[in-house]
Amino acid sequence: MSASSVVLLPNIPASVGVARRTLGADLRAHGIAEPTVGDAALVLSELLSNSIRHAQPLPGAQIRVTWRLNGGTVEVTVSDGGGLTRPHPVSSSPTSVGGRGLSIVEHLSRRWGVRDDEVGTTVWAELPTRGNANGSNGSGRLAAR
Repeated sequence: MSASSVVLLPNIPASVGVARRTLGADLRAHGIAEPTVGDAALVLSELLSNSIRHAQPLPGAQIRVTWRLNGGTVEVTVSDGGGLTRPHPVSSSPTSVGGRGLSIVEHLSRRWGVRDDEVGTTVWAELPTRGNANGSNGSGRLAAR
């Protein structure tokens, strides 16, 4: 199975909820199992929140969010106008209010990274689909339970 979506969102905190709901509905419509939907929505939330908090928007005060299903993975990306520093995980104390976003992304993702181009920065993460809702892992074999 291969499918992709692109969504342009305003550079405001309310866009995080819109992105989560849109991604979740799309993944469910493609038969992706709920654990993967939840993980992908959390990863997208962290990437988008970091973008809104730490980067400049793309032209038109927007942020581009994409996701792509390809075989046994879902890749989510967030593209913005870039910030003063390159996105990277930071160590935070147990009592700190924030600073765990990219550590969460790192934990839930098979792999993740940052790429720059002439417009800005894209942070991406690839997650295993861990089986579809119908029990298939996208390769025609039954997923381990």
